[in-house]
Amino acid sequence: MSTACLCLWRVKKWKYYGKHAEIFRGCLIPTRDYLCPVRLPRPRINSFGPTRQVHQRIMSPVENAKRIAAVKAVDEYVKDNYIIGVGSGSTIVYAVERLAQRVKDENLHIVCVPTSYQARQLILSHRLQLGSLDVYPKLDCAIDGADEVDANMTLIKGGGGCLTQEKIVASCAKHLIIIGDESKESQKLGEKYKKGIPIEVIPMAYCPVQQKIEALYGGLAELRMGKMKAGPLVTDNGNFILDWKFPASDFDWASVNTTIKMIP
Repeated sequence: MSTACLCLWRVKKWKYYGKHAEIFRGCLIPTRDYLCPVRLPRPRINSFGPTRQVHQRIMSPVENAKRIAAVKAVDEYVKDNYIIGVGSGSTIVYAVERLAQRVKDENLHIVCVPTSYQARQLILSHRLQLGSLDVYPKLDCAIDGADEVDANMTLIKGGGGCLTQEKIVASCAKHLIIIGDESKESQKLGEKYKKGIPIEVIPMAYCPVQQKIEALYGGLAELRMGKMKAGPLVTDNGNFILDWKFPASDFDWASVNTTIKMIP
């Protein structure tokens, strides 16, 4: 059994949506079947309270465009009676806001399965129906963000520390919708996102896993430390996170992903 969960994802197929890509230019929305690229600068949202808290301030053009992209994703891919995986991060705030609005306006029946405690609180604050994989092991779609996307549609996720649950929820969904921004798009992984690839590990195994990753591929796998607390960051699963700052190289990321996950 592996003690490591690497958060490195691959989207295989993509295409452009012509006029839609022009109208909503600014957001990157990939799914397992296709990708709708639209580009935006990175948003900064620190709260995930109810809808009225988001709109009490004047939104910047970047924030407003991000909201439009999230609305587009929800409007295109969410239907009545859907079971939806809800990711973490700033963009998801707008996606959940739109979900709540559609539930109210269209009387939709949807269930939201969270990928983290933050996502759970976001769902509850908007009075959406909360679900779990225990009850709903198969999802219609999952909506999430990304830390970096390369030219081959390989994604780095998990910078917020929720990678294992995000990956599990995504694996249960028929369609995965990733909303990213222009700062996340690069030719090669590591060009823009400098914090490394997050790897969640069982606490007792972090040191052996750390040494094996560095021996196999080089670079530096650092134990992520907590903020506003002493010691390492602890995930919702009670585990540690290694941030692997890999050397500049043309890795076969599919092979790297498999190898690291198989480290005992």
